[in-house]
Amino acid sequence: MGVKITGTGSYIPSKVEKNESFYNHEFLNADGSSINSPNEVIVEKFKAITGIQERRYIKKDLLNSDIGFFAAQKAIEDANIDKESIDYIIVAHNYGDVKHNAQQSDTVPSIASRIKHLLKIRNPKCVGYDILFGCPGWLEGVIQAKAFIASGIANRCLVVGTETLSRVVDKHDRDSMIYSDGAGAVIVEQTNDEGGIIAHETATFTYDEAHFIYFGETNHPEINDQRRYIKMYGRKIYEFAITNVPMALKTCLDKSGIKIQDVKKILIHQANEKMDEAIVKRFYQLYNMEMPKDIMPMTINMLGNSSVATVPTLYDMILNGKLDNQEIYKGDIIIFASVGAGMNINAVVYQQ
Repeated sequence: MGVKITGTGSYIPSKVEKNESFYNHEFLNADGSSINSPNEVIVEKFKAITGIQERRYIKKDLLNSDIGFFAAQKAIEDANIDKESIDYIIVAHNYGDVKHNAQQSDTVPSIASRIKHLLKIRNPKCVGYDILFGCPGWLEGVIQAKAFIASGIANRCLVVGTETLSRVVDKHDRDSMIYSDGAGAVIVEQTNDEGGIIAHETATFTYDEAHFIYFGETNHPEINDQRRYIKMYGRKIYEFAITNVPMALKTCLDKSGIKIQDVKKILIHQANEKMDEAIVKRFYQLYNMEMPKDIMPMTINMLGNSSVATVPTLYDMILNGKLDNQEIYKGDIIIFASVGAGMNINAVVYQQ
């Protein structure tokens, strides 16, 4: 018996926002002062560091719960299950439903309740709740689903990661170029197949790190509104991630009993191309090995950072042959990993 992912789905917004669209932005430093570089130089440096060439934004009439529903519907269809048999709907997000140009997010009712409503599930014993855990939220939802199933509380769970970061970015902040929108979903259930979730690891660092990512005011000193925007201390996050995530990956892998040579893919949160490469390289260095070629599939170059959606979207794309030269076969050992606001880190060793 194993606890496995039996269905996947994702929603990739159709609106493509290329780097060139930021040439006309007025980027400012955090203190409101001007940046002494033309936007073309700012954007080129950004691309060199993050690997992002374009990102996806949802259309004006859509909400976070809508795109979460789209991904969930696909996962249910892919698993070929009766939606009324789902015991839990666990939805990871960070900012709720934010309407286009709205000054306030909306989280009541929960995004999980809204997705259940859109799915037209009648069963009241299908319980929906949200999880706020930063970018690692979707993976933590998978870990919670596994715990529910292993304890006998549930047999089948729907886990969704959905976010619309384009609605909470400060256009005067260079970091706004990182963020994007998207949704990914999976069905997690008990099966007779071998494999599934073998081991998992989670940690929360708050003593010095709690406010590395936060909600703050615009960089523009002359704008006086009630809106708040996603903000971060990028250098601190980078140093935190490359220091702590490799060891979390090692702890999880060692707990699983799997040899590192048997790992076929590492599906890591698509936060920053250079940071992710540094994390995985340091992880292999802990075993006195070099990072294998093609071990770390990337989508950040074309999809940007959609927070909780990056890992399930990446996984769904690979399984459906939508990422060139990347495949996952039955029996393969893969590692899911993420790091984000909290500061939270998690990892799962999984056999396909």
